[in-house]
Amino acid sequence: MLKRLPMALKTLIVDDEPVARRVLREELETVGGVDVVAEADNGPLAVELIGKYQPDLVFLDLQMPGMGGLEVARSIQHGAHLPSIVIVTAYDEYALQAFEAGAVDYLLKPAGHERLAQAVERVRRLRPHQTVQKLAQLQEVAERPSAEPPKRIVGKAGEEYFILSAEEILGFQADGDLVWIISGKRKYLAMQTLKVLEERLRNTSFRRIHRNALVNVSHVRKMSALSSQRWLITMSNDQEFIASKRQARSVRELLNW
Repeated sequence: MLKRLPMALKTLIVDDEPVARRVLREELETVGGVDVVAEADNGPLAVELIGKYQPDLVFLDLQMPGMGGLEVARSIQHGAHLPSIVIVTAYDEYALQAFEAGAVDYLLKPAGHERLAQAVERVRRLRPHQTVQKLAQLQEVAERPSAEPPKRIVGKAGEEYFILSAEEILGFQADGDLVWIISGKRKYLAMQTLKVLEERLRNTSFRRIHRNALVNVSHVRKMSALSSQRWLITMSNDQEFIASKRQARSVRELLNW
């Protein structure tokens, strides 16, 4: 019995640069599994074509005159048709905003064959569940209009971007100009400074325990006195941090130790 091949994803390419659209289209032809049904060179036309063609997948540039890619992504979130959005841009500092606007992947130009193939496969894997998940999210928001949305942090590993929930993050550690996100499984490069992350995570279980470290108190496993002024804080993955007596006290108070 022959194995049935998956249907090609109806795809829209949105970029104000003709050369960029042509290069992306040619790369997608080598990836396979997509059917480029239309192209748009601006935001309003993109929104119009999404309504007209109802694509499964939209490759969307961020920097466009007038209506940018983030505005396009946000404008279709409550529409009847919900395509999967993959951002393709030359700028890496907008990853957080892109994921919060509903993107499922974030590619940096020039996106090569391997990364495009990964993005298409991710969309194909997530696509059957996306509409159901979106409806559930809208219902939850409607039922709890005053609830604060869960904190999400974007981390980078290699050329891929990952959406992490605050609950799964053990801490953040600054190393010079870089900030590392520490989870139970691996480390990711943060897209924001430690100061910005601390502000975003205010009133949560995260506490600054060093000028270079911010930890999730929910993942603290052990605290040991090193001296009268310093404490060793051990996380659930055995990562260790040194905190001053004053900083350690705030962690202990939150844990009711």
